[in-house]
Amino acid sequence: DRIERWEQSGTAVLDRIASQEVRDVIEPLMTSDYLYAEVESVTPAGDQPVYSLRVATDDHSFITNGFISHNTEARLARLATEMLRDIDADTVDFTPTYDDARLEPSVLPSRYPNLLVNGSAGIAVGMATNIPPHNLREVIDGVVAYIDDPTIDVAGLMKHIKGPDFPTGGVIKGWQGIKDAYDTGRGRVVVQGRAHTEDIGRGKEAIIVTELPYQVSKGDGRNDGSGLIKKIAEVVQNGRIPHISDLRDESGKNGIRLVIELKRDAIPKVVLNNLFKFTPLQSTFGVNTVALVDGVPKVLSLRELIGEYVQHQREVVVRRTKHELRQREARLHILEGLLIAITDIDAVIRLIRGSADPDTARDGLMERFDLTRIQAQAILDLRLQRLTALEADKLRAEHAEVVERIRELRAILGDEQRVRDIVKEELLEIRHAYGDERRTEITHSEDDIDIEDLIADQQMVIAITRSGYIKSLPLATYRTQRRGGVGVSGMNMKDDDYIEHLFVCSTHDYLLFFTNRGKVYRQKVYELPEASRTAKGRALVNVLPLRDGEFVRAVLSTRDFTEGKYLVFATKEGQIKKTEFLAYNTPIKADGIIAIKIRDSDELVAVRRTDGEDDVIMISRSGQAARFNEDGARPMGRDTAGVRGMNVARGDNCVLAMDIARDDTELLVITENGYGKRTLVSEYPVKGRGAMGVKTIHLTEKKGGVAGALIVREHQDLVFISQNGMVQRTSVRGISRQGRPAQGVRLMNLREDDRVSAVALIMEDEADTSAVVHGDVDGVEPIDELPADPVGDAPEQSIGGIDVDPAEVESPEEDDPDAPA
Repeated sequence: DRIERWEQSGTAVLDRIASQEVRDVIEPLMTSDYLYAEVESVTPAGDQPVYSLRVATDDHSFITNGFISHNTEARLARLATEMLRDIDADTVDFTPTYDDARLEPSVLPSRYPNLLVNGSAGIAVGMATNIPPHNLREVIDGVVAYIDDPTIDVAGLMKHIKGPDFPTGGVIKGWQGIKDAYDTGRGRVVVQGRAHTEDIGRGKEAIIVTELPYQVSKGDGRNDGSGLIKKIAEVVQNGRIPHISDLRDESGKNGIRLVIELKRDAIPKVVLNNLFKFTPLQSTFGVNTVALVDGVPKVLSLRELIGEYVQHQREVVVRRTKHELRQREARLHILEGLLIAITDIDAVIRLIRGSADPDTARDGLMERFDLTRIQAQAILDLRLQRLTALEADKLRAEHAEVVERIRELRAILGDEQRVRDIVKEELLEIRHAYGDERRTEITHSEDDIDIEDLIADQQMVIAITRSGYIKSLPLATYRTQRRGGVGVSGMNMKDDDYIEHLFVCSTHDYLLFFTNRGKVYRQKVYELPEASRTAKGRALVNVLPLRDGEFVRAVLSTRDFTEGKYLVFATKEGQIKKTEFLAYNTPIKADGIIAIKIRDSDELVAVRRTDGEDDVIMISRSGQAARFNEDGARPMGRDTAGVRGMNVARGDNCVLAMDIARDDTELLVITENGYGKRTLVSEYPVKGRGAMGVKTIHLTEKKGGVAGALIVREHQDLVFISQNGMVQRTSVRGISRQGRPAQGVRLMNLREDDRVSAVALIMEDEADTSAVVHGDVDGVEPIDELPADPVGDAPEQSIGGIDVDPAEVESPEEDDPDAPA
């Protein structure tokens, strides 16, 4: 009734409004660009939310009748109307609706490939489709390229259509998933939110998220239990990402802005990678390009999809042209009749005036002027004003125009290239009118470009302190000194802290961190914090998700888990376990995996690689050494506890070190007060597994207990580390070789209240000048071969061949060499 009343009265209602104030309110509403149409059908849909569809009107809430509908209103976007253009020109077929009450188009004309531009997602019986949106300009460029060259392949199309373009922006990682989707119709596209790092002062940094992956909400999940903010809060609470101190949403009219504040020692890159791994900040879009082709579902490649669209547009243009041709020919038919009538208008008028009724007049015209029924009726419907000379000229001009247009239409239908040119021209019009810039960036993934190609392969010294700080720095930082030197300062540490691990490996290696609780974590060397020689480094808990009471006990480096057949584990209480190395080549969770089962009272001491036929030697704090063949310990699974390797049940004795024993090597032992020696491994007899061992050094109060022990060769260099962080590099050749029970010589001068905490071995291979740290007291065993770095400005005479002062050599006491301590 509103439409009817509007058509009857229209703006005349304003004349009946006396109040100027009321007129000022109503008149803008009446003259606004609103389209009124009768409701044709109503389908009950229940209670459903409506999102941002209402037309914004100042008086929408209280205008209740007659002018503006106060119900929710919506309209199509301008680009959407292009999908309906020419739908009334017989361009597509219409089929009955589900209830046979009306007709609906089986497909829309669509002047642009909406299936690619807007994408589609849906599930039906036995099938599903999931097509990502794309950039309008790129898609049209790709379609035009196909029209110009129908033999173009997917690689050629991808020069124009780079990949999906999501309305929410983000970053697509990698090209392979896109190529798979375009080649086969199915693929996996990884999408990350866009984030960057900002300095927020007080030595802290924050990760700022400005774009989200497609279909990921930023909400806190209070309504639907989802949302990026809620997920980030969950992973922080469960300890997967412990480096976040605060999270807030600063989004506004200028766009999304999620601020993720980090703790002072956090590494932003590591935290961001963990956010990608454990939250929807990185999501996967599974492409499944299923569409109906002639009513049959089919998986389409990009080329097939574009080919089907071009064929559809060709049919649209042909059917539209034929439809217009029929209309033009019908109009030409009428115009020809009218022109005949105008040529002899007087006779026409006399015939009509002399006829008894319209039917008689129509029949008379058809007979007299040889006209068709349609032409005769058109003459009867002709208004008298069309009989003027001016109107007659207009009819003749229209006739000529229609004849020319018919000629053009027939030419189009007779030339396939003209049809394709029209499709191309109309697509370019859409591109010019509606095209915009790409929102989603596409970058190479780690699979496309190996990040290690961008990182120099060099030797790095990795240092880990007892209090849990880690840093890496180039090996050339340290210089070789003569035996007995004071050393250089290696790290700035607290008085009660000291370096516990020091070893060398390549920046391209994996590091496997084995903790005292028997867990293993994995990290790339180049991801570790690099610092100066005197810097303290970064807290290890900000690099690895260590728990309370957990610390790193042993470290292995590897490129591809092929450097050894087995891993041998030793614990403080004398347990030994052998497991295949490849058992650890498995995806390691962020919170680590079990490397060896450990009792609550026990701890892991060392980890070594073996070839399956090696001898193992275990050294205790009381100076005993037990050597046995690894055959005595059968291979076990990763999640096992092992068997007894050395008997250390007496007093406060415990296993201090474990290494691989070969007769052509030597065992170096150093005490807490800096005394030590090297002894041929062949002097240590092979016993059965589980023995107490034999004496390896004579201990006195002056010498202190055993601080470290490892296998050495004469041409290698040693690095001694004290509890106060002093570092000294010395040649093995300069250390006295003595028998098993000897007391040793002074190897390192220590300041008051300082003690030796660890020893590491740097070997310089005479054949290839490669360098390697073989191990330390806690089982640190990096890679086997690395390119050598210069030692620095060390004096030439300090490398190898150092004379030993006889006064420092003490005679061994008369002990039974094979008797247990």
